[in-house]
Amino acid sequence: MMADKPTNPTILRVAELSPHKPLVFNIVPDTAENARIADELGLSALRKLNFRGKLMADGKSDWRLEATLGATVVQPCVITLAPVTTRIDQFVARNFLANMPEPDSIDEIEMPEDETTEPLGDTIDLILVMTEALALALPDYPRSDDARLENAEFSAPGVTPMTDEETKPFAGLAGLRDKLEKGD
Repeated sequence: MMADKPTNPTILRVAELSPHKPLVFNIVPDTAENARIADELGLSALRKLNFRGKLMADGKSDWRLEATLGATVVQPCVITLAPVTTRIDQFVARNFLANMPEPDSIDEIEMPEDETTEPLGDTIDLILVMTEALALALPDYPRSDDARLENAEFSAPGVTPMTDEETKPFAGLAGLRDKLEKGD
């Protein structure tokens, strides 16, 4: 009996990959898939998403993925919420290891020195790798060019509001120094 083929061509069964010939891929998701990924990542919009590269055997049981990720993303500005468009072009590498090093204890798991290393399962999901790479490449704090963070002053009625300068660690010492110099 023949094993069922995955219904999604971007989910690759490792047992069916050729160890002698790299698998070349070029994934360009359709509008619906872009919308799903944008929703998953909290983006306002996602356009021109492309994930192109190759997956090749690395030794007897490991696999290496090398690809380029391209995307145009729209995120809300962290200050004004205005749309901020960013172009992302990034190299992506993943090493899928059949025998991942075991952690010393279950309570503490250290991050491996090589952040491109992942455990090799029965399948490699190229959409999942692409989405993860995109999430890691997104700007953490997108800002529109004209966004300015103004000083905000908050205080109870009748109380002089604190300024940003007064919240600095040595602001209190400067005030004390000034009082001592005046002889108060």
